[in-house]
Amino acid sequence: MLSIDEVRLILKMARKPQVKAFLTTVYSCGLRLSEALNLRVTDIDSERMTLRVRDGKGAKERYVPLPESTYLLLREYWKTHRNKRLVFPALGRRHDQGPTAEKPMAISSVQGALRRILKQLPKIRKHATIHTLRHSYATHLIEAGVNLRIVQQYLGHASLVNTMIYLHVTDLGNDDASGRINRLMGGIADE
Repeated sequence: MLSIDEVRLILKMARKPQVKAFLTTVYSCGLRLSEALNLRVTDIDSERMTLRVRDGKGAKERYVPLPESTYLLLREYWKTHRNKRLVFPALGRRHDQGPTAEKPMAISSVQGALRRILKQLPKIRKHATIHTLRHSYATHLIEAGVNLRIVQQYLGHASLVNTMIYLHVTDLGNDDASGRINRLMGGIADE
């Protein structure tokens, strides 16, 4: 898992527009690698500020919140390629095939880009992959107090048990648990 500061540092170091837009979308929407690569322009709902995820595990469709900053970044990135169908089209070696590309960027391209960014960041000694951004998203939502069932829906987990994995990663809330219990139960024994 990466801290929020580590994620921000990674995204800041992503210089190429397609890499920055891709990594930001993966993290800020909690997507799997394949889900992000296969996003279509029509999956973006700017009125509801949601993103439709069609290619999740088990072929289940879901909707996730699309942060405004990510939406604006995607709009700017789209202007660089203007592909009518794909959000992340394969640009080709000369970066001129974006408008007509039929296939998304290669998995190896985005994985390699993240590896190169991490090599430039000696402060981050953790092994991180594209999927690490998804794990970090889930953990950060839980730490921010987002209901576990909502996190389950956003991640597209069929079972809450799968989402509960992220509970052991974070200790946030444990420190305040005693205080909350004391406030809630205060005075009960006196009655």
